[in-house]
Amino acid sequence: MDTEAQHTERDSSSQPLTGAEEKSRSARFSGRFWRRAGVLAGVCVAVVLLVSHFVMQPFLIPSGSMEPTLRVGDRVLVDKLAYRFGSVPRRGDVVVFDGTGSFVQEKPRENPVTGLLRGAAAAVGLAEPAGTDFVKRVIGVGGDRVVCCDEGGRVEVNGRAVDEPYVYAGDAPSRVPFDIVVPEGTLWVMGDHRDNSRDSRDHLGEPGGGVVPVDRVVGRVRWIGWPPGRWSALRPTDAFEDVGGPANGQRRRDDAHG
Repeated sequence: MDTEAQHTERDSSSQPLTGAEEKSRSARFSGRFWRRAGVLAGVCVAVVLLVSHFVMQPFLIPSGSMEPTLRVGDRVLVDKLAYRFGSVPRRGDVVVFDGTGSFVQEKPRENPVTGLLRGAAAAVGLAEPAGTDFVKRVIGVGGDRVVCCDEGGRVEVNGRAVDEPYVYAGDAPSRVPFDIVVPEGTLWVMGDHRDNSRDSRDHLGEPGGGVVPVDRVVGRVRWIGWPPGRWSALRPTDAFEDVGGPANGQRRRDDAHG
């Protein structure tokens, strides 16, 4: 009798579900699926934003000022750890920096919500960077004397003329004369497309003197990640290999004029 009752009970539990029960079960499954998918998506977004903030940030190139090295629409990966552990920017490095106080005097005002959304999109390379973010090449570091130009039209750093193979074809190294000793803790930066770049040369007479504080550097450009046909590492240049320190450079200039 007990066996029969148990058998009957098991049979009743395995009865086909009604239409309403099937819909309810399907709705519960669908709800669990979307909740889990939402949590997973949230975790992925959080991880991407954390990596972008602290380690490696995609950066959308908004202008042609760094052609031919970087083109409009390129998405590059900026190494934010490059200068975190005692390392400092070197001549020839391509860097992204916050130009507030040097290239722009104050951050443009924008709606907080719009700014948050744009910042999140820019952090993953889906939108143009903030109007205060720039990408340029380091030409002079603290203590360097950077001069334009020598008799051959080349930029001099510490008395040594620099051959710059990365400069856009047809551009002069600079059509604007300048002679500056870069203050310690700052950088003199220029675009590779010299005739199409607003850089340190254009801000000489402004507050900040056109130089960029090292602590405003976001990181070093390491790779071009998009479009696929442009995938490549950004190789360091040896253009500054023969440039000595400031003291040696100054002696060379003094000897030349003596």
